[in-house]
Amino acid sequence: MKMTFRWYGEKDSIPLNYIKQIPNMSGVVTAVYDEPVGEVWGEDKIARLYELCRAQDLEMEVIESVPVHEDIKLGKPSRDRLIANYAQTIRNLGKYGVKCICYNFMPVFDWLRTNLKTVAKDGSNSLSYKHDELMALDPKNLHLPGWDESYTTDELNSLLDEYKGISHEQLFENLVYFLNGIMPACNETGINMAIHPDDPPWDMFGLPRIITSEKSYDKLFAAVPNPHNGITFCTGSLGAGRFNKLPEMAEKYADRIYFAHIRQLKLIDELDFTEAGHLTSNGDLDIYGVVKALVIAGFDGYVRPDHGRNIWGEDGKPGYGLYDRALGAAYLNGLFEAIEKETK
Repeated sequence: MKMTFRWYGEKDSIPLNYIKQIPNMSGVVTAVYDEPVGEVWGEDKIARLYELCRAQDLEMEVIESVPVHEDIKLGKPSRDRLIANYAQTIRNLGKYGVKCICYNFMPVFDWLRTNLKTVAKDGSNSLSYKHDELMALDPKNLHLPGWDESYTTDELNSLLDEYKGISHEQLFENLVYFLNGIMPACNETGINMAIHPDDPPWDMFGLPRIITSEKSYDKLFAAVPNPHNGITFCTGSLGAGRFNKLPEMAEKYADRIYFAHIRQLKLIDELDFTEAGHLTSNGDLDIYGVVKALVIAGFDGYVRPDHGRNIWGEDGKPGYGLYDRALGAAYLNGLFEAIEKETK
């Protein structure tokens, strides 16, 4: 296992030398953030990130993420050019020691929350989700907490209209087409693709979501058996689906889990949830059970503490402050060390 930490590049409020001080931190998970989606990432920009990380003795082996253009998800004629660009980005990243790319195939929106600063009894605050509150919003005039509103209202409406003709099966077929198009580049570079599950794992605003459960993974691996086709095992995204049995899934897919996002949820009613501190006792997800299953199954991929709270007066990027994620890393380090020693 290699412990890592999400870093949003030179504009991140958390400097690399702070991240380096977290015990057992091998490297950062980062990306090139100023290239338009669908364009090839320039080697100069990749090299800049790489050198900044190496100057702090941190690895840059995981990229999160190289976004997938909507035209690829929609299966438009332009997808072949965009997939070729994506493959070239993979080759460019391979030159700088990248081993894993986390990405998602969620139409239009990625993670969705209704409140970024829900206050807990202890005074900390975190992300939360209330389904009825989200569904009450007008998707034609949408403003969501934390969502990157990179589309104008007209562009968003047009995109939502295009997806009206896309079924779950069609979206899945477009994912398979994309993966088959980039697998040669993965074979050349040795880079593993790690698809992130849909967050939350159910349809949103009529948009299909296809990476949600054990059944999704079985279907994905059957369609694209190449071992470079793997997953990011996100306990929070999968755990929001009460139907997912996380420890069992961690054990079953350990050899295809190349990246693990580990975080905790406090589940409310059938669909609502609030994010919590990483400890198993802080929520409803069996974090200990997940780590134990990974260790026993021989997992040797990358881990990062996911979505932390804002604590101790920090007013950081929601989900991505320093203090609580550092505490989460320390907790996960302890779990991995103890379980590894117990199971030898």
